Amino acid sequence: NKCIKTQCLYDRMGKKIKKEAEPQPNHAFELLPIETKSAATVILMLQSPEEEVLVKALEAIYRFAEKGDENKSSLMALGAVEPLTCLITHESKIVCRNAFMALGVMVSDNDVKRLIKRLNIIPSIITKLAPEEDVVIHEFATLLLAHLSVDMTCKVQIFHNDGLEPLFHLLSSPDPDVKKNSVECIYNLVQEFSSRVAVHKLNGLPPLLELLSSEFPIIQQFALRTLESISKDRDSRTAFREQHGFARLLEFLTNKEFSDLHEEALKVISNCMEETESMQLIQENGGLEKLLQFLITPTAHDIQATAVKAISRAAQSSENRKILHEQNVEKAIIELLAVENDSIRTAACQAVSAMSKNLSSRDTFRQFDGIRLLVQLLNSEGNEVKGVAAEALSSLTHRNQLNAYAVYEAEGDKLLVQLLQNGSPPAVVHAAAVLNNMASQEVLRSSIISHGAMQALLKPLHSTDKPTLTSATQAVAALTCDAEGRTEFKNVGGLPQLVNLLTSKDADIRRNACWAVSVCANDEPAATEMCRLGALEILQEINCSMSRKNTFSGVALQKLLDSNLSVKYSLTGRLFPTDITTDGFYDPGQTKDGQRVPDLEDIAKQVINQRRAIIAVNGNPPAEIIADSQEKVQQESPTETHISSVMSSKGSVRKTRDRVSCGAIYSVVVKVIMKLR
Repeated sequence: NKCIKTQCLYDRMGKKIKKEAEPQPNHAFELLPIETKSAATVILMLQSPEEEVLVKALEAIYRFAEKGDENKSSLMALGAVEPLTCLITHESKIVCRNAFMALGVMVSDNDVKRLIKRLNIIPSIITKLAPEEDVVIHEFATLLLAHLSVDMTCKVQIFHNDGLEPLFHLLSSPDPDVKKNSVECIYNLVQEFSSRVAVHKLNGLPPLLELLSSEFPIIQQFALRTLESISKDRDSRTAFREQHGFARLLEFLTNKEFSDLHEEALKVISNCMEETESMQLIQENGGLEKLLQFLITPTAHDIQATAVKAISRAAQSSENRKILHEQNVEKAIIELLAVENDSIRTAACQAVSAMSKNLSSRDTFRQFDGIRLLVQLLNSEGNEVKGVAAEALSSLTHRNQLNAYAVYEAEGDKLLVQLLQNGSPPAVVHAAAVLNNMASQEVLRSSIISHGAMQALLKPLHSTDKPTLTSATQAVAALTCDAEGRTEFKNVGGLPQLVNLLTSKDADIRRNACWAVSVCANDEPAATEMCRLGALEILQEINCSMSRKNTFSGVALQKLLDSNLSVKYSLTGRLFPTDITTDGFYDPGQTKDGQRVPDLEDIAKQVINQRRAIIAVNGNPPAEIIADSQEKVQQESPTETHISSVMSSKGSVRKTRDRVSCGAIYSVVVKVIMKLR
């Protein structure tokens, strides 16, 4: 029997029969092939402990998610994300790889990305960047990090989990997708300061520079953008020089095949050119000539604009400005002012402003007709171009009378006045600054006023923008330095707002307003009007405050008093030998500080009272009054007097006959020099 059990079986007739399969144990489950078209069923299979089931389920999810965004959203809604994030750490490399592939495809969906962020799997992803891991895992792990690193919280988490170093190592990966994802992630990370600083410490510049030789433009682009961000840090710029970064960039710029990326390369150079050491190195390597070639050679407008921006950055240093001036950079910039492209014109105007800090460059711009071109740009349709053109003119005319006159010859004063009325706030600031620079020349000042500058300044004086108010009040002070300007400013109604600015809480605005008031107060009519508006009381209050008084507040108060001797005598009780009383002087009596001194019109309107008479001086009365004055005084009753011609607070002559008493005004014809105490 034993032999039968262990060998072939025979029937009773002695014939050999087929051996049947041994039965399965009772606890074993028979093989069950499953076919399903339900995503929910596949997601349930992610809970299986069997590796083969997991592999097939993950493959199915990957293929399904790859078909479109709707599928990614539905997978998330069915709860696929959580089990997938658990499977990226599975002990099976195949399961781990497939889980990364599925997550990597799904992470482009914003909702999926937010959920992954909450699940805190970044440390697990970073551990899979080790060199011994599969290249496919590297590809999709870096893809996940590239998407997540856009978020600031994830940036910080990647940095604090030492994610930068393995990413730099992966820049040398033979797989282009791994390179692309890694450099994209690095680019996102270096937007944050701590990551930027860490780059040169981790020796990250050499692998980044190597990517410039990649055959894939997208990799080159991310490498250049990363270098641009890194070069904002001073230490990184030093490391960039030490790694011969300029030579690599100049080599890149000379290759016409990479012309689409030349703009990105110029941005890196632009960041570095602000330092004199970098500028000298670029000049030694022939980079400056190459840069100027980009300026004058008609290429893509973006490239030309970026090249001239690099010049502007370089011109922030006085040493660099000297080098650029020696290379006749002004001539190249002027040519760009005539290019029919707003981005180039804007960049060129900014370069003019930067180079104008060099005194020789200011003259060069004028000699090459740059001022005329800038004036023409004030007529541009774009507000930005107008603003930067006005800024350039402001820089050129600063302490340069020849350039100011050149603006006048190009009829720029008229356009600048128009800009005060309809320009953007920056344009108004710079336009007012140019007019301020021009106003020191009488001919120019008269021309500016004739174009309606005083009326145009009213709008900026009512602005709430501090730079606009500051520039406008400075322009008022410059344009009212003669009687013509002061009269015009008073006539257009500018004095009330100027007085109002004395109450500003901003120290700079208050100081400039005081300056403008001190200039306007040189005319008696303007001074009288400002006193009527309360300027005197405001200035007294300012000068009594240690925190609010300024250099010009005391001057403004003194000017107001000097131009209004009646008020000065009332407040101080004395006049000086240099104070010459004229038609309209009166003695209103002692007035305390902070109290308003009444003018003649106010006094004339007072009711009869027992106060002493108000003495009003008419220094130049009509001849007939002189002849008849004594006779009329005798004929008139003690309660009547004739009021002769007396200057009013507005400077006009009053010829009236009023009934007054002791508190009324007595006209006294004074033809002798009074010794005033």
